[in-house]
Amino acid sequence: MADRALTREAMLNGLHDIRLPAEAAGGLAAELLATIGLALAIALLIGIALRTVTRPRQARPEPGAADRLAALQGLPTDERQIALLHLLKAERPDAFRHLSGRLYAPGGMPDADTLETEVRGT
Repeated sequence: MADRALTREAMLNGLHDIRLPAEAAGGLAAELLATIGLALAIALLIGIALRTVTRPRQARPEPGAADRLAALQGLPTDERQIALLHLLKAERPDAFRHLSGRLYAPGGMPDADTLETEVRGT
């Protein structure tokens, strides 16, 4: 234990110069290298933190045609036919092109079961 307490001025004077003394080995060059090393370490930590925060999320796999067909089962007939046409256009564009010429003719809209068969490709 110290025999006497530090005065406020002695404590503040001790805090003013927290640096390597001029007589230390390396002098100014050692102080500059220590500062650069500390800056690089902080930059590395910031880079690691930013990488973990900005990492792209893994995309969920796109549902297949069978999953999409199963999702359409509960729709009313008219909406289901439209949705099946969109699905047919996305999954089998050649079959959609073949069908699209007849869509606007009277009675040209195929029923939902026929469209589903076309989407499945069977």
